[in-house]
Amino acid sequence: METSAANTWHPPQGWLSLKVIDSHAGGEPFRVVTEGLPEIPGGTVLDRRRFATEHLDHLRRGLMWEPRGHRDMYGGWIGEAVEPDSDFSILFTHNEGYSTMCGHGIIAVTKVALDTGMVSGSSPESTLRVDTPAGQVTSVAEHGSDGTVERVRFRNVASYVDGLDEVVDVSGIGQVRYDLAFGGAFYAYVDAPALGIDWPPDESGKLVDLGRRIKKAVVASRPIVHPLHADLGFLYGVIFTGPAVDRENHRRNVCIFADGEVDRSPTGTGVSGQVAIESARGNLQSGDRLVIESIVGSEFAGTLAERTCIGDIGAVIPEIEGTAHITGRSEFWFDPADSLSPGFLLR
Repeated sequence: METSAANTWHPPQGWLSLKVIDSHAGGEPFRVVTEGLPEIPGGTVLDRRRFATEHLDHLRRGLMWEPRGHRDMYGGWIGEAVEPDSDFSILFTHNEGYSTMCGHGIIAVTKVALDTGMVSGSSPESTLRVDTPAGQVTSVAEHGSDGTVERVRFRNVASYVDGLDEVVDVSGIGQVRYDLAFGGAFYAYVDAPALGIDWPPDESGKLVDLGRRIKKAVVASRPIVHPLHADLGFLYGVIFTGPAVDRENHRRNVCIFADGEVDRSPTGTGVSGQVAIESARGNLQSGDRLVIESIVGSEFAGTLAERTCIGDIGAVIPEIEGTAHITGRSEFWFDPADSLSPGFLLR
């Protein structure tokens, strides 16, 4: 059998081809599209996010959903920079749509962009500025002795608390206490042991069910409003928190976001919101650092880099730190005759 012939085979004309680099940060996948996407118009990344939602959602589903992805897949579409000092822009994709900001995605795309030569860098550190739907984010990559990126830290957008010790009635559970915070997206933070959840969790399916119900109840009970951009005003996920397994760490997070996705990483935007919460409670001062574990035991560190405001709301600038790894390179084809090519999800 001439298996080598498969390496030179090309699909028939008329098939769409999308080339990607796959990676992960803290265990959470990040699929970066490097070739094949059409140009996405828009003067801001939020404009491009709206255009992609209205006109290119079949490509998101095709890459995120089965048979090319899975219900917990995640990715990013790189585009031209918006700000004059930025290196590029990015749209974040998941099973339900397009995130407004993604911490693990910034860590992963920094690794991918520098290690593959998409953006030039130099040891010992390289700085990238990335335009996201939530605003410009600056990442700093630490290079190892072989020149590859070993660790990434980034300064996130301004993060703030929208409510502490809020209470909501949840179907099948009763009253649930939560904190609401924005770290590039809005999350409701819930103490898992207070709900009688075994910790650390050994069944993610139970968390998905509870997360969906809590998210639905919070959305029904109150408005979620960002003071500057209406497109950022929605509840993205529920983060269950509890004691860390490693006693040197602050706590363990499990984030249920979008359409019931389980984040394998500690959630960069979620850690950002937690920095804001701990600051609001007086537990974190400028320069203080906390380390958060994920459901698989990976770690992100969050530091209160500085204090700021969003309008008249007190906020913080978190600095998030973690690692990423490249896992593969693929070319995905879309056969026009394949009725399942647009994608599907099973649960």
